[in-house]
Amino acid sequence: MSTLLLWMVTLPTLAAVFCLAAPERLSKLIALGSSLAGLLLAVVLYNEFDASNAANMQFLYLAPWISQYQIHFGLGVDGLSFPLVLLSKFMMPIAIAASWNQTHRVRAFMACFLLLDTAMTGTFLATDIFLFYVFWELALIPMVLIVGVWGSSERVYAAIKFFLITFAGSLLMLVAIFWVFMAHQEQYGFYSAEIRSFYSLSWNHNLTYFGLAAPEWIFLAFAIAFCIKIPLFPLHTWLPDAHTQAPTGGSILLAAVMLKMGTYGILRFCVPITPDAFHIFAPYLATLGLVGILYGAWVAFQQADVKKLVAYSSVSHVGFIVLGICAMNPEALTGAMLQMVNHGLSTGALFFLIGALYERRHSRQLSDFGGLAKQIPWFAFFLVFVSASSMGVPGLNGFVGEFLILLGSFKANAIWGCVGVLGVIFAAVYMLWMLRGVLWGPLSSEENKKLTDLNWREALCLSALGVFIIWLGVYPKPFIDKMRASLESYWKQGPTVITMKVDENL
Repeated sequence: MSTLLLWMVTLPTLAAVFCLAAPERLSKLIALGSSLAGLLLAVVLYNEFDASNAANMQFLYLAPWISQYQIHFGLGVDGLSFPLVLLSKFMMPIAIAASWNQTHRVRAFMACFLLLDTAMTGTFLATDIFLFYVFWELALIPMVLIVGVWGSSERVYAAIKFFLITFAGSLLMLVAIFWVFMAHQEQYGFYSAEIRSFYSLSWNHNLTYFGLAAPEWIFLAFAIAFCIKIPLFPLHTWLPDAHTQAPTGGSILLAAVMLKMGTYGILRFCVPITPDAFHIFAPYLATLGLVGILYGAWVAFQQADVKKLVAYSSVSHVGFIVLGICAMNPEALTGAMLQMVNHGLSTGALFFLIGALYERRHSRQLSDFGGLAKQIPWFAFFLVFVSASSMGVPGLNGFVGEFLILLGSFKANAIWGCVGVLGVIFAAVYMLWMLRGVLWGPLSSEENKKLTDLNWREALCLSALGVFIIWLGVYPKPFIDKMRASLESYWKQGPTVITMKVDENL
C-alpha cells in the first residue's frame, strides 16, 4: 500500500497548521515550500504512473473509517484523475506566488490556500464516495473565506452567493450518494462505498417517480451539483461575481482547478453510474454547453472590466469541455480532458497577469489602459502569448484541445461542430478586443507612464506556465498516453468496473 497519495493530501494541511503558528513572513515561505514539495510529489507520480494500466486505480491507500458500512479513507489515481492532480499541484505554488504581496491576515490567508490544496487534491484522489463528498465540501470553505475576507469591495455578497448556490447543489449530490449507497446494499446484500462498485448497479427503468426512472433522478441530482461547479449555463451566475471579487490567487485556483471538479464529477459519477440516463440527457447538456459557449463569448465582449471579461470567457471555455464529454467519442473525450488542463493553464495565467496589472494600476477598466506595450513590454509579451493560447492558436495548448473537441463534435452531430466553430471565432474577437484596449493605442495616461514591468517572481511563474502551454501545444502525446487507457473504457464497453478488496479486519 503506497503512501504517496496520502502525503499529497495531508502535507498541505500539516503546513497550514505551521502557517497559523508562524510569523507572517515565515508563513508565506512555509506555504510556498509545502506547495513546491507537493509539486515534487506530483513529479514522482508522473514518473511512476503506469500508462498501460491507467484504467485501474494505482498507488492505492486504504484505511478504516466507518467499517460497519464499509466506508474507508481510500485514495487512488487513474488516467481520469491523474492530469487534474498534476494541474492542482502545479497551480498551487503559482497562486501562492501571485499572492506574495498580501498583507492582511497573511497567516490565515496562506492556511486557507493550503487547506484548499488538500481539498482539491483529495476530491480527485478519493476512491470512497463519502470521502469524495467530504473533500468536495471542504473545498468550499476556504474558497468562500478567500473571497469573503480577502476580496474586493463587494466580497461578502459574492462569497454568500457562491456558498448558497454551490451548497444547494451539494445537498442534491448527497441525496444521490445515499440513494446509490443503499441501492448497492439492496442488490448485493452488503454495503460498499467504493465509487467503482456502483458502476455495476442495475436499475429498474420501469419503476418511475413523477415520470422519471430512479437512475434519471440520480443522474439529475449528480449533474446539477457538478454543473453548478463547472459552471454550465444557466447555473453560472455565481462565477463572474466570485472572480471579480476574489484576490488574484483565489481567482487562479478557482478557474484553473475548482471548476474542473465539476467536469471530473460528470465523468467519474454521471456517465458510469447511470449510463442510460447520461445518453438520454447528453443532448440537453450539449445544448446548454453550446449556449454557454456563445453566451459567454458574447457577454465577455461586452465587459469593461478585464477580470470580468476573463471570467465570462471561462463560461465559454467550459462549454467546450461539456460538449466534448457529451459527444463521448475518442476525439472529443480526449480533447475535453486536455482542455480541462489547457483552460487551467491559460486562464490561470490570464488572471495572474490581470492581478499583476491591478497591483500596479489599481484598476481593471479597459478605458484606463491603452499603449501599455510600450511601457511594460514583458507584460505585453506574456499577455499576447497567453491570450493566443486561450484563443486556440496552433502550436499552443488551446489549439489541441479545441481541435479534438470540434472533430469529435462534428462526428457526433454536425450542428454541434458548427456552433463550436462559431465559439472559437468569437473567442478570437473578444480576446483581440481586450489586447487592443490594454496594449495598443497611444500611451496617454500619466499613471500608465509610471507603470513598472514584471519582476523576476512574476516572470518566473509566467515562464513556467509558458513551458507547459508550448509543450501541450507541440507534443501532448505523453499526457494523452497516460489518460488513454482510462478514457477508452468510456467509449468502448463503458467504464471498467473495479472493486477494491477490503480487509474486513481493518
